[in-house]
Amino acid sequence: MLGTMQDWEMRVSGLLDHAAREHSGREIVSRWADGSTTRTDWQGIRRDALKMVQALRRLEIYPEDRVATLAMNHARHLVAWFGSTGAGCVLHTINPRLFDDQLDYIVNDARDRVLIYDAAFQPIVDRMKPRWPTIEHYICFDAGEHAASFEDWIGVEDGHAFWTPGDERQPCMLCYTSGTTGHPKGVLYSHRSNVLHALTVVAPSCMGLEPRSCVLPAVPMFHANNWGLPWASAATGAKMVYSQVNDPAALCALMSSEKVSHVGGVPTVWFSLFQHLDETDGTMPPIRVALSGGSAVPPAVVERLMRAGVRVMQAWGMTETSPIATVTWEPAEWDDMSFEEQVAYKSRQGRTLYGSEVRVVSLDDPVVELAHDGITSGALHVRGPWTIRRYFGETDDAVGRGQWFDTGDVATILPDRTLRLTDRTKDVIKSGGEWISSVELENAAVSHPDVLEAAAIGVPHPRWDERPLLIVVRRPGAALSQEDLRTYLEPSVPKWWLPEAVEFVDAIPHTGTGKISKKDLRVRFRDYRLPA
Repeated sequence: MLGTMQDWEMRVSGLLDHAAREHSGREIVSRWADGSTTRTDWQGIRRDALKMVQALRRLEIYPEDRVATLAMNHARHLVAWFGSTGAGCVLHTINPRLFDDQLDYIVNDARDRVLIYDAAFQPIVDRMKPRWPTIEHYICFDAGEHAASFEDWIGVEDGHAFWTPGDERQPCMLCYTSGTTGHPKGVLYSHRSNVLHALTVVAPSCMGLEPRSCVLPAVPMFHANNWGLPWASAATGAKMVYSQVNDPAALCALMSSEKVSHVGGVPTVWFSLFQHLDETDGTMPPIRVALSGGSAVPPAVVERLMRAGVRVMQAWGMTETSPIATVTWEPAEWDDMSFEEQVAYKSRQGRTLYGSEVRVVSLDDPVVELAHDGITSGALHVRGPWTIRRYFGETDDAVGRGQWFDTGDVATILPDRTLRLTDRTKDVIKSGGEWISSVELENAAVSHPDVLEAAAIGVPHPRWDERPLLIVVRRPGAALSQEDLRTYLEPSVPKWWLPEAVEFVDAIPHTGTGKISKKDLRVRFRDYRLPA
């Protein structure tokens, strides 16, 4: 016997239908690289997305064909999200910061047929065109000289169209991992997984979105499903504010002028924002909720946001988990905790919401599940309805239904079931047979007032196998020395964790998604010799 309720397919087009019907005049604001601002609303996004459906059909682009975008954050890009998926196609968001060989690989692996791009990336398009034989149509989001403009392309259509129907388990979006080792791998999301993920993001225990919310995704739209924020904002009719550039001065002004309440960004966004405020003697914009992820958020960042009255929601996830798997929702005893205890809690990576489960297993024996004691670290596994089963193009499932996916992270779970990341499997430092968490060492270092950013890597040692090297960017004008920093760290970390050496640099390299690039640091310091 089956239930007798109506059986609707959960497709992302339904999210936009709801936003346009119930929240038609709620604004979508775009600040462009030239400083100009344009405005539309959810009804306008739906109208233009339906025009895009017609335009794709005119090009004979069919359901499950891949439509790629090479663009930053703006309303036209949002139209492409809903237009591509509404036509039954698979939206493939490309990271413009990837190397040419990676761009070559992912476009050909995806077999993209259409590319829609920002004019700022015309040099990339010109350079890569000969290496992208599957792309038949090039369209420029701006008024481009080298391709049809997006507005002209959809402008000839009348919008009297319908979304392509289909099963909720059909694919709608393709994101590639950052490819820190080997080629990037494609993660193929379904309509169902994205709708379920969106309903979790809007929940009070996550971002708490509602029609009154004003959302600014500082995370790029090409990164990890844009954290599901376009889908979640449509589900609630929230106002959205986009900036084509992530300049901290521009973001700060935009947050204030548009009364942004919710911001999603990696820790480097907050570092840049704080630096701008300190240099200009500015005040914190009126944001209420800060969703941060991508890498562990240092307690110093958490504390500063909380003292400004911001609700910090640190999340953990990855491209393979759509991406949010855990978040620091407040526990029942929150109001009884001291401010210091609250900061410590929010500095972890949170707890699972319904639809996600995590565990840690032994690094030496993945069959052995580890205790939730907050001390024992192990390989982090995850599972749930928006967690990957297999990578795009693979025929065999990486994990079976209901089985665990190995994230490549190292973590510990505390007795209250909060997750604390301690490292990536490939970044953990093993010294004398014991593990040193590079993440915790970095977090302790950046709490020093003269440290702008820090990264820890393992370097060879004749006796201990590896010892930590701490690489630090000082704040402008600071005279911090190696011994000053080691002395500062002594109360915060075990003595044998103290870095063997500290190297001060002008800048630390980052990946295309804003994370510290340990791979580049290991290459740069591969011949480093520790002091005798």
